[in-house]
Amino acid sequence: MFSAWITALIAGVSTLVIQKLFFPYFWMDLKLLTKAISYGIKIEIYKKTAKVVTVLDRFMQQAQKIPNKPFIIYEDNAFTYQDVDKRSNKVAQVFFKQGGLKKGDTVALLMSNEPDFINVWFGLCKLGCAVAFLNFNIKSRSLLHCFNSCGAKTLVVGSDMTDTLEDILPNLHEDNISVWIMASESHQPGINTILDKLEDAPDEPVPAHLRATDSVKTPTLYIFTSGTTGLPKAAVISQLQSLKGAAGLWAYGATADDIVYVTLPLYHSAASLIGVGGCIELGATFVLKKKFSASQFWSDCRKYNVTVFQYIGEICRYLCNMPKKEGEKDHKVRMGVGNGVQQNIWKEFLDRFGDIKLCELYGSTEGNVCFMNHIGKIGAVGRSNFFYKRIFKYCLVKYDMENGEIILNEQGFCEEVKKGEAGLLLSQINSMSPFFGYAGSKSLTEKKLLRDVFMKGDVYLNTGDLMVEDQEDFIYFKDRIGDTFRWKGENVSTTEVADVVGIIDFLQEANIYGVSVPGYEGKAGMAAVVLNPGCGFDGKSLYEHVEHYLPGYARPRFVRIQKSMEITGTFKQQKFRLVESGFNPSTITDSLYFLDESQKCYVPLTTEIFDIIVSGQIKL
Repeated sequence: MFSAWITALIAGVSTLVIQKLFFPYFWMDLKLLTKAISYGIKIEIYKKTAKVVTVLDRFMQQAQKIPNKPFIIYEDNAFTYQDVDKRSNKVAQVFFKQGGLKKGDTVALLMSNEPDFINVWFGLCKLGCAVAFLNFNIKSRSLLHCFNSCGAKTLVVGSDMTDTLEDILPNLHEDNISVWIMASESHQPGINTILDKLEDAPDEPVPAHLRATDSVKTPTLYIFTSGTTGLPKAAVISQLQSLKGAAGLWAYGATADDIVYVTLPLYHSAASLIGVGGCIELGATFVLKKKFSASQFWSDCRKYNVTVFQYIGEICRYLCNMPKKEGEKDHKVRMGVGNGVQQNIWKEFLDRFGDIKLCELYGSTEGNVCFMNHIGKIGAVGRSNFFYKRIFKYCLVKYDMENGEIILNEQGFCEEVKKGEAGLLLSQINSMSPFFGYAGSKSLTEKKLLRDVFMKGDVYLNTGDLMVEDQEDFIYFKDRIGDTFRWKGENVSTTEVADVVGIIDFLQEANIYGVSVPGYEGKAGMAAVVLNPGCGFDGKSLYEHVEHYLPGYARPRFVRIQKSMEITGTFKQQKFRLVESGFNPSTITDSLYFLDESQKCYVPLTTEIFDIIVSGQIKL
């Protein structure tokens, strides 16, 4: 008896030792996997029964269960679940009775971060409408394209966004688009007002059958992503994707007692799906900030007892660049959820601000694959394991950076890279990992797909991202390929910028790419250009041109004048060598220019200016 007990004890200790040595993350992986399976079963039940409990349904359940609990805190004002439920009912009533909207319509929303963004969003969804979130940074041609591409016939505009309408209002009226503004009165003809009508509208719910859906594939949102073919594309966000996003905070261990700080723009999926949707799933409260402020961040966290915050890498870098103060660890923040923190910034952030678990995640707005770094491993964007790989089929394949092409074997198929090597991330499209694509032309969706990848008939999504998976199954982001790069937390389409830059009269051709700048996340835009014969470079005109047509994050910070444009063996513009050579005037013989905001002009990039930029004395 005693010997059997000793044998069992030794076996148990041996198992623990083996697990610790060879499977150190087993229990943390198992915990996340268990959550994922339980949530997946719930969604499968929705599919089988055709009775989908959407994120909006979940919100209305919470409004009944915890009506007086604050849902939104904005500029010292608290709005409870019941407050938001009733005001969004009013919005629904206005558009149901006076806006002529019906179930299945698409409405475009152009608003900054404010509570009425949520109220309008939810009110329209209560009518069964899909809502298209417009990026308020984009202008004129791009904005009009976004509006048209999602098929919207109604536009709702925030009161602080009316100036954005000036260039496109005639086009909207010509197309019989109904324009509504969040104001009590308007001095512009042909614009409907909302606030005056909300005062008289009942706060009773509209019929429940309007919002009901029997399929998780039903579109609920359109969120715009950078277009590799030029203009932004409207990614279709289904009820399934919305539900998955709402589970993110819960999967990382957030609870109903957490207070979440949301400073990212609500038109992005991170803030709307993960932040707002995540709080709804938990029954938690979130603090909404109109715009991120590094100087107010920690005082806000202390003031509102924030425990969880959303971030992009730029936010953590901005916070680390602030002057040091006493008591920087005096707060209740325990977790951050986001993506894009560089390893050195990550370490500095923890050393300076305390034991805060940064939970990186990887996933594009329209993508069908997601990685979560639930371990908190510094530098990793996510983690995989044996079980994840069996459920969600993904691979990293060999890619030729210089020529911008996937490397194929003799049989014409892709080949996977070895552990520790960089490869292009592809994700198989199947019933477990569907891809809903983009609104508009089917060709936009088709261009993201790769067929016959490992065998005839298979279909994979091309994420456009180079990744590395190490021996412990941690996944690291390396670079974006092709026609996009990331700057200031936004994806920039090189094709869209090239189209805008290329129409100025003294340029023959423009090649847009991103270059690394010390101390900055992502890559700053750079344009390699060829001048028209007999023309000189006009830095003033180019500055005025890009300022008018491009949002700040998309404007090229540097310009390189070339005699002729380099191309690859497949006749594409050569970007790889340009990216590698950067913007250092001491190593580049071509003439270089820098976007100088103070002079409102592209000025010659001298070695002195270069040194000041690299040292951080000039802010990009």
